[in-house]
Amino acid sequence: MKQWSPTRLEGEKPRYLEIAEAIKADIDEGVLSPGDRLPPQRRVAQDLGVDFSTVSRGYAEAVRRGYIESFVGRGTFVKALDALPERPDPRRALEEDPMMNMPPEPDDPALLARMQKGLEHVSANLQPLLRYQSVTGSPQDRAAAAAWMQANGLHCAPDRLVITPGAHSSLYAVLTVLCEPGSTVLCEDVTYPGLRSITARQGIRLIGLASDKDGILPEALEKAVTDHWPAALYLNPTLQNPTTRTIPAKRRREIAAVLQEHELTLIEDDAYCFVDNGAPAAISSLVPHLGWHIAGLSKCFGAGLRLAYTTVPKRALLGQFSQALRSMHVMVSPLNLALLGRWIEDGTAAEIQRSVRKAAAERQALAAEVLQECFIDSDPLAFNLWLTLPRGTSRAEVMGRMAGRQIGIMPSDAFTVTGLPEEAVRVCLGGPIGLEELREDLMALNDAVTRKDWLG
Repeated sequence: MKQWSPTRLEGEKPRYLEIAEAIKADIDEGVLSPGDRLPPQRRVAQDLGVDFSTVSRGYAEAVRRGYIESFVGRGTFVKALDALPERPDPRRALEEDPMMNMPPEPDDPALLARMQKGLEHVSANLQPLLRYQSVTGSPQDRAAAAAWMQANGLHCAPDRLVITPGAHSSLYAVLTVLCEPGSTVLCEDVTYPGLRSITARQGIRLIGLASDKDGILPEALEKAVTDHWPAALYLNPTLQNPTTRTIPAKRRREIAAVLQEHELTLIEDDAYCFVDNGAPAAISSLVPHLGWHIAGLSKCFGAGLRLAYTTVPKRALLGQFSQALRSMHVMVSPLNLALLGRWIEDGTAAEIQRSVRKAAAERQALAAEVLQECFIDSDPLAFNLWLTLPRGTSRAEVMGRMAGRQIGIMPSDAFTVTGLPEEAVRVCLGGPIGLEELREDLMALNDAVTRKDWLG
């Protein structure tokens, strides 16, 4: 085993990136040779005086870039010279938007190696994957989708299943099919900002419904249907963005009963269904002839994959929905579909899913520990929390105090459909930020929210 420790740590970048780049630099200069076994991560963490998770993330980044490879039970080794890739483009390696609600990124070298193997498998079929393909996904891809949904306890109708370039694209196409400019759509009073953006562009009016801790109130839905004659109801029922609340089974049945009575269409944006597959049955499964079910994949595997599984309520609507998708996106990326299909087939998808859940729970536990004095809505499987500010503290003040931090914070204005936004912010815990950096930013957030003597 090589007695090695990274030495070129200048403090200008996140420490885990510096560790990965130090590995590459020492490979280039011959300090590390092909086949060398790197020391255990805990030993390196002790040598550097940093948290274990930082070194783990550094090793994982080096695996992702192709400098080293990890084997369960054997350790981590420098790759052979002919296997080493060129240095990654730093303009791409650091691209991110911390304001988006991203899943925690896997940092286990063995898992990252499995994910990369999936890319190698896809590359063997590169030429056909660069051709035009079906707008709804190939039969093979839809079969993989159906298997993955069923494995996660989701009702699946293969003859009404369409694969799309992400939940946002599905939502845009569904609203194109259902609504004309001037139509009304009902939703939660605090809802997904993407819905607000899409409906504003399409000239659709949004009406927010009163809610309690269990979701929208059935009586509020009943009244709104009578008052506004809406085209559809939009809901994000599991780990709702931004409040993280999940509608319980009883309330889902009550909502379904109102939909059934009024024959009102449901758009069920189930973006987190593969993160929390223990949630109650989808509302659309209770009213299948009325419900569009959008099972997003970004929150489980990463936003860059841009895939979603959408179940259409009636076969008669497949043509209209497919035409709307084709006019906007032509087709879903065959490369992305092939990669996900491979991950599903070889078990990598399930491993990523377990990793994301474990990391989300760790981050929520950390947030609960640091933000003990704050009033928050959260869930062990959510990637964010909803922080209600104490009297006398405004969201503008908190945003200003947290400017320049890596943690993503968004004010309630972005989520509020009607009325004045409450003094609250959404705090994102996922993405590339490591636990060490997350703890520091959460401590700063706690100060920004609770300190009465803040001067700057």
